[in-house]
Amino acid sequence: MNMDFDLRKAIIQNVSDNTREELKATIVDAIQGGEEKMLPGLGVLFEVIWKNADANEQQMMLETLEEGLKKPERH
Repeated sequence: MNMDFDLRKAIIQNVSDNTREELKATIVDAIQGGEEKMLPGLGVLFEVIWKNADANEQQMMLETLEEGLKKPERH
């Protein structure tokens, strides 16, 4: 059994053919479910977003993140 499992690659392959609506559903379900096991997938999706964003989009994401972290957590 090959233990050299590439989680990042597997996550990307799992959603690469998804529509925009399916991607949104995946993200919303992962966040609303609050399961720890979903965190790596969300991290990989954010990595894809970040790598494909220009400097202005990255700045907007950082501002949104900074503001969101200052607010009390909402459930």
